[in-house]
Amino acid sequence: VQLQAFGGGLVQAGGYLRLSCAASGRTFSRYAMGWFRQAPGKERTFVAAVGASGRSTIYAESVKGRFTISRDNAKNTVYLQMNSLKPEDTAVYYCSTGLYAGVRTNEKEYDYWGQGTQVTVSS
Repeated sequence: VQLQAFGGGLVQAGGYLRLSCAASGRTFSRYAMGWFRQAPGKERTFVAAVGASGRSTIYAESVKGRFTISRDNAKNTVYLQMNSLKPEDTAVYYCSTGLYAGVRTNEKEYDYWGQGTQVTVSS
């Protein structure tokens, strides 16, 4: 399984970015997908997840109302639309494939990981 995340960059506070993650090597539509992030000097934390069908989503409290996760099973791609970005959103963002169809927040319930894409929000 290969995951390739892209779309990160440098943006001012209040701005927006859209991350994409293309997956290959697995039947994409059978598994949940998640986004996690790791800020400098901190552990990796959950950001958002979308179920296999795309109908169910779940978000970390810190991003709820600002970020939107979605997926296109025809394109084997998951997206993370990030609006109203804050400096505290600065991190390397990772996409991952879930072990199950349903949404999960624990990274132990995800198996394959992309290489990460850097998001930097300036104040």
